[in-house]
Order: sequence, then C-alpha cells, then structure tokens
Amino acid sequence: MAVRVNPLSLILFISLFIASSHSQQLTTTFYQQSCPRFEQIMQDTTTNKQIASPTTAGAALRLFFHDCLVEGCDASVLISSTPFNKAERDADINLSLPGDGFDVVVRAKTALELACPGVVSCADILAVATRNLVTMMGGPFYTVKLGRRDGLVSRASRAQGILPKPTMSMNQIIKIFTSRGFSIQEMVALTGAHTIGFSHCSEISSDIYNYSKRAQSDPSYNPRYAAGLRNACSDYKKNPSLSVFNDIMTPHDFDNSYYKNLPKGLGVLRSDRAMTMDSRTRPFVELYARDQKAFFEAFGRAIEKLSLYGVKSGRTGEIRRRCDSFN
Repeated sequence: MAVRVNPLSLILFISLFIASSHSQQLTTTFYQQSCPRFEQIMQDTTTNKQIASPTTAGAALRLFFHDCLVEGCDASVLISSTPFNKAERDADINLSLPGDGFDVVVRAKTALELACPGVVSCADILAVATRNLVTMMGGPFYTVKLGRRDGLVSRASRAQGILPKPTMSMNQIIKIFTSRGFSIQEMVALTGAHTIGFSHCSEISSDIYNYSKRAQSDPSYNPRYAAGLRNACSDYKKNPSLSVFNDIMTPHDFDNSYYKNLPKGLGVLRSDRAMTMDSRTRPFVELYARDQKAFFEAFGRAIEKLSLYGVKSGRTGEIRRRCDSFN
C-alpha cells in the first residue's frame, strides 16, 4: 500500500535535520586558534557599550530573538535593504528594533576584523554579545557554541507572521514556538527576556487609550499602572520612539520580577498578561515568579537551544566582511 507523505511535513523534517547536523559542528573552542583574542574582544566591547548605553542589553536580546526565529541564527536581520531587496530588518515588526543592538555588533565586528580579518561571523558576534549582556545584567551564564556562518538570504516578506506580536492570541504565539520545536515551558522561559528592555508606546496604545465604551484601558491592567502608562505615553503620536520599561520594578536587572508583576496586572504587553490567564502557561509563570533559580536554569537551557536553531555552516553561509551587507 502506497503511503502518502505531506510535502510540508517532509520539508520541515529535512530543514530540521539539516539545522541539527549544522549545530553539531559548532564548538566552544571554534576560534581558539584562528582568533585567540575573540572572547576578550567580545567582553571588552559589550561591557563598554553597556556602560555607555544602558539600553544595549535589552536591545541585543530582542535583536537576537528576531534574528533566530526567522531564518535561524544567521545574522539575516542585520542586512540593510537595497533598491533590489527589502531586507528583514525593514519588515514592519522589525522597524522598532533598537539601534543599540545593531551598534554593539558593528563595534565588535570592527574590533575583530582588525585582530583577525575574515574569521568571525556576525551571527557568532550577535550570539555571544547577547549572552555577555544578559550575564552583565545579573542573568544566567549559558554556553554559546561557535562556528555559525552568516546567512545569504534576508527578505522582509519572510518575517511576516513568523515573529510573535503582543496582539496575537496565546494559541498563535504557542504555535510559533512549538512549530520550531520549543515546548510551552521553554516559550514561557524565553518570554522572561522581557525582564529587561522596553516596549514602544505605539505597541500598547490601543490597550491604554479608548479601549472600549466602558473602559479607557484593558481591564487586565492594574488601574493605577494603566494611568501611569497613559501619562508616560501621552506624546507617542508626536514621538513614535517613545517607550516604557517592560519591568516597572527592576528594569535594569535580569531577574524574575517580570513574572511577579504579571498576576498584579503590571505586564506592559497584552501577550504578557495573557500568560497568567491561560491554563497552559500560568503554571510556569507561577513557578518562575516564586523560584528565580528555576527561571534562570530554564532560560539558560531554552536560549542555548534557540542559539542553535537554523544555524548555517559550510557553503550554506559566509563570513561577512560587513555585518550589514552580503559579500
């Protein structure tokens, strides 16, 4: 009897198999011979940038997520558009990515090109910069294997519907992660990245202004918090870059207060607050709210797994001379 195979399932299986085989080629000592000062240069660059601009950690972490979920962790989000190609970074959902995330990668690439030209990929730089900055903010140290190559494709159209939006339902957000092999628990742990960084007022305007005929703001907000957000965002139409911290309590610390805030109605984004109301995600929110060690361990494992997603090696990628353009 002939067995019919769903072609989409076959494509997904093949792509996951290729990504897995590529990730197995990565090692923690990849640059030990070819660029011995790699770790030191990365540490110096990320430390100096974070001290000069305290929003860098949150910016790099968000940039890393947006890169990995679309084409895999291949620095495709760093490519600039040309008259012939609208690149990934210019997709609507990526227009709000903070400049500090891009800048720390450029600074590190410049320093590394002087020390060891044509050796270190932009994808590895972004992965290590993110880890260093998370740790610098008090978060967990996790292993970053090296040897990624930079991707050869960057198209805005490929980011459509791939990245989670705060307006999506919990079903939609869960599907984005589970379709890439992440469990619901891993998704909740990764969302804990919102313990640092900020969100633009334009992303929450419909939840805090004229929400309905009966309520000015979404009733899942703490009323005093919603009033504070309205005040902080009052000029967002004149200033589209106006933003608010994701974690009102400890915005500069990578800790578990993000989860503690959610049951109190202190989550900035609708998708954050929704996690306390969904029976699939609530148990993990409650676990991480009461146990920071459990959160750190889960986050470390999940982001380590994310850092290996869809990586390129060999001829499937290149080592870019500049992070914002293909060779």
